[in-house]
Amino acid sequence: MNILVKILVAIGSSASVGFGIWHFFVPGMWNWFSYIDSKATELVIAIRAINVFFSLSLVLFGLVNILLIFGDKSNRYSMIVVLAATCILWLTRLVFQLIYPQGSINTFLQFGMLSAFIIINLCYIIALIIMLSQKIAS
Repeated sequence: MNILVKILVAIGSSASVGFGIWHFFVPGMWNWFSYIDSKATELVIAIRAINVFFSLSLVLFGLVNILLIFGDKSNRYSMIVVLAATCILWLTRLVFQLIYPQGSINTFLQFGMLSAFIIINLCYIIALIIMLSQKIAS
């Protein structure tokens, strides 16, 4: 496996896992539910469920990428499939940050998030392009 691919995937995946773990605590840190009518219990439950699902997805995608890239049982096809799915996930987040920026109450936070999403995307996209461009051994 190409060393650059390993480095890029390790960086992107570490950031994904970090964002995922951090996101488990975001609702409490930012007091999300104080903005919602206390009678809207289904909305609170839905937001909590979506956040847990999102956070867990980031952690799992990051860990799966790390396990595949550093494991001796993975192959080119499995890496391409998981990297492609991860690229789509992070590219979607980047597009949302461009169209509907979060953190707009603090310019540093808004552009810091945008920068992080760009860097993570580049790590995964470059690794995917390298994987796609490698010749298949006959």
